[in-house]
Amino acid sequence: MTDFALQPRPAPPDPEDGRPTGATAGPVSGDAPGLVTLAPGACRGPQARPARRLALDWGPPLLLYGVACALQLGLLALLRQPGSPELGRVLLGWDARLFLDVAQHGYPAPGAPRDLSGAWLGSNLAFFPVFPAAIRLVHLATGASFGDAALAVSRVAGAVAVVLLYQLFGRLYDRRTGLFMVLLTVAQPMAVVLGMGYSEAVFLACAVGALLAAHRERWPAAAAWGVLAGLTRPSGLAVGAAVALAAWLTIHQRKPWVRPLVSALVACSATPGYLLWVGLRTGRADGWFRIQQAGWGTALDWGAHSWDYVTDQLTGGTGWVDVSIALLVLAALGGSLLALLWRPWPPLALYGLLVTALAIGQSDYSSCKPRLLVPALLFLLPGAVALARARGRVAWPVAGAALLAGSWYGAYLLGVWQSVI
Repeated sequence: MTDFALQPRPAPPDPEDGRPTGATAGPVSGDAPGLVTLAPGACRGPQARPARRLALDWGPPLLLYGVACALQLGLLALLRQPGSPELGRVLLGWDARLFLDVAQHGYPAPGAPRDLSGAWLGSNLAFFPVFPAAIRLVHLATGASFGDAALAVSRVAGAVAVVLLYQLFGRLYDRRTGLFMVLLTVAQPMAVVLGMGYSEAVFLACAVGALLAAHRERWPAAAAWGVLAGLTRPSGLAVGAAVALAAWLTIHQRKPWVRPLVSALVACSATPGYLLWVGLRTGRADGWFRIQQAGWGTALDWGAHSWDYVTDQLTGGTGWVDVSIALLVLAALGGSLLALLWRPWPPLALYGLLVTALAIGQSDYSSCKPRLLVPALLFLLPGAVALARARGRVAWPVAGAALLAGSWYGAYLLGVWQSVI
């Protein structure tokens, strides 16, 4: 079992500060905060050319990301049904329209959203502000339509996310593992959402940025990424918790404690801060939760709804898509538990478990579960390590098949099934 261990191996010192960096498969190089390469043959020393370093750090993940984007869009265009909305409208459906409304018009005026009978209603206050703010900024800076700005923000955020993923898992394991982690992230069944008018791509970039900065012990950067993640999605709570755990591990090693502690507190404050703001705006401390329940039937039920859905589908499914969603939920749980058997870096493990728990532990549309699991990452780790250690003639065909299958699945759900995701 130790041959397949997911636990990071001992690392050489960071060339910047002499501190351990995590597992490596070769010499450590690079001097840009948060962008470190870990592989034999990487550029080192004062003679290293910045352009070559950037090519090594950014080229492989961006190439995979570009292939995945092209494949997803091509399959979506191929599977689009006659008379169905055009491709751009498909990518801006469902919740994307609500993000665009916030970007264009801002949040509703203060006061609880209620109907004439006094019952609570859904409201755009349920949607966190970073993604719509980025949409508006791009619109103002470029003159692009709000829809085009939303798609551009998601695509750019997805590109940032894969570069940071490559760096993080390169530090924790090796460059090859980082590359396969990128591939599996963009190949998972609903990775198409990383190019839609949804906030998953922005959240993934911020979450991985916070984890990478915390692993490098760059605490101001970890706090900044953590705040952005916490103001992007409710699962920003998981990012704050991961930064806090990384800070505790640092302090436990009797290192300077002020910066880690302050950064952890700042990173953990963003999501509760937004929930408090919504509470003040609606006049109820639980205003955000009431809006979620009224508008989307979403509430924390500790997985009861997900359990009922999975058991119902596996004992008498209503269709292959519903059965596949149940299987994907089980795969995410199983993959996360499998990863834990080999003790990954604790902040990564905590982050992945919390994102998975928040996705599965709430009552909402079951068809949304695969999308909500996209940023969880932990359940993909066993597959990434296995592919990295397999021979190339085995690993790349398997990875290519996974990319094709995942891209087709997402395109089918958007273009043919056309239910809410």
